[in-house]
Amino acid sequence: MADLYRRRVGAVRPSHLMFTSGVGSLVDLPNFSVLVRGLDDWNYHAIPDYQPIAEPRLLSAVQGLLGKGISQLRPAPWLPGLDKDVNSAASRVGVPTTPFPAWFRCTACNELAALDGPAFGFENDNAHRPHDARFYHKNCARKKRRPLAVPARFVLACTAGHLDEFPYVHFVHRGAGCTKASHPRLRMDDRGGNLGANVEIQCINCGERRNIREASGRRGAENLPRCRGRHPHLDRFDPLGCPRQEPPKMLVVGASNQWFAQTLSALHVPRTEASELQTLVEQHWTALATLPMAMYVYGREHVPAFKHLAKWTDEEIAAAVERHRATLGEGQQAETGYPDLRAAEWEIFSTVPTPEPHEDFTLRRDPSGIPVPLKEIYSDIVQAERLREVRALVGFTRLDAPDPEDPDLVTSAPLAKTPSWVPASEVRGEGIFLRVPEDLLSAWEERVADSPQLAEHHQAYGRFRENRFSDRISGPFDRMKNWPGPRYLALHTLSHLLIRTIALECGYSSASLSERIYAGNADDPRGGILIYTAVPDAEGTLGGLVSLAEPDSLIRLTRRALTDARHCSSDPLCAERLPQKPADFLHGAACHVCLFVSETTCERGNRFLDRRFIVPIDDPALALFPEIP
Repeated sequence: MADLYRRRVGAVRPSHLMFTSGVGSLVDLPNFSVLVRGLDDWNYHAIPDYQPIAEPRLLSAVQGLLGKGISQLRPAPWLPGLDKDVNSAASRVGVPTTPFPAWFRCTACNELAALDGPAFGFENDNAHRPHDARFYHKNCARKKRRPLAVPARFVLACTAGHLDEFPYVHFVHRGAGCTKASHPRLRMDDRGGNLGANVEIQCINCGERRNIREASGRRGAENLPRCRGRHPHLDRFDPLGCPRQEPPKMLVVGASNQWFAQTLSALHVPRTEASELQTLVEQHWTALATLPMAMYVYGREHVPAFKHLAKWTDEEIAAAVERHRATLGEGQQAETGYPDLRAAEWEIFSTVPTPEPHEDFTLRRDPSGIPVPLKEIYSDIVQAERLREVRALVGFTRLDAPDPEDPDLVTSAPLAKTPSWVPASEVRGEGIFLRVPEDLLSAWEERVADSPQLAEHHQAYGRFRENRFSDRISGPFDRMKNWPGPRYLALHTLSHLLIRTIALECGYSSASLSERIYAGNADDPRGGILIYTAVPDAEGTLGGLVSLAEPDSLIRLTRRALTDARHCSSDPLCAERLPQKPADFLHGAACHVCLFVSETTCERGNRFLDRRFIVPIDDPALALFPEIP
């Protein structure tokens, strides 16, 4: 049986399990699609010496969102050795999936049936080619050989995070049953066309026909049954049903809005007052928290965390453990919204002198200070020679993308029935931290506060929230909640200008770079950006980005970025653009030519961008930098 039905059907990168192919998502394989199952089905028993990812700040933030029951951040289950032996133990370790949708169509005769019936079989007999796994029609009337069966390409989804099969039998019979058979046979005829789906469903037994177009759009929703509250990745229905009490939306398999990741990320940074030992104790707290000092002799031989603590005595380690335990016991007030994971990062980047070098975090400042031509642009330049970023998946949404500042704006679907851990990934890289002078930012904020251009951005933000989310929320709705403010617009635009210049001049692809904007608020003013590599390959760790912070390189990059920002090949259309009513897009003088970057690079989906707030393209008073250095 194992030779006929091999488990392995494909592969994705660990980062895909965080952003595009995580729990509850549909993954397209060459011959069918699969649904990534919930965390209850992930198995780590076959992995020797398994260790969770240690990042206490991020774990604490996840607990603030999902509860104290979350005890670990775990990487995806994986074993090495598959490239050498496809039949090794590694071939039986991985992320569990299930075929979805489970209604298939024969490519020869167009018969439509569910996989749990007798119509279709499965074959996956080549261990070296798992992507050749396929379903076939057993007794096709048109072909003697086994013709390929492919998934019927329609599913149902709702904004509460539910996903379900399309009800073909219910749909073609208009809510009634077939008059000729209790389990009717169906046929799906895909007629093509360029005006939306043109697919006819026919009942072979009674002859009823109906086009899938009648299920499309707002009017089509009236022809669909109510959402059943199904979570197929958990193999269950919500006990209380779907809270929306409305028809779901029909989606085509592969639609970009069927799954959105809800993630948190944090850089590993030491606390400013912490010693190297204290930082290591905090990082490996899960392994040390329950181990008494009397067991440290055992721990040094059998607990991997002690490999990092070899140069300290048992008494020093125990004292550091108690200090950290006391810190945790001080009590933290419950926060609303996402936890602020960037305050500690801003603090450590701003600290003078830089903290002690660490294998996961090493900073360096040029002893000669800020280059003279850039003193009006930056008040601090820090080369981050080593960085470690940990990302955790805390949930996902369907149809509506989660707001990066407001976790309650859309309904998040669960990762497990009773989660005790969440998936996470870690990447190492390097970066450049640039701080903009506070007096420059403050003066500019006062200058643009009453400008009509900023008012247009502010009003567009309210329209953006209303148009997308107001009908998803119970209770009062604040249309201006979490407005990032003008400071964020300026810093975010400057970040994109530098990222694009780095990509154009220095060979880095923009998809290899990421950004973190430290904009703060009136009570905690911050004004910096971190541009860093955070990709799991060699490009992110070779030192090329850090070298761009050397004086000559940074002067050239900054001058080019600001000079190029004054012109766009889409001008004057780009330069004149503002999100005026009734528009609800969140950018002004910005487009794919001058400012937009890849989705993996931008932390806000290419929103909150406007060149006029950085360089003079219409009114010089609006520009943060009226003159190029």
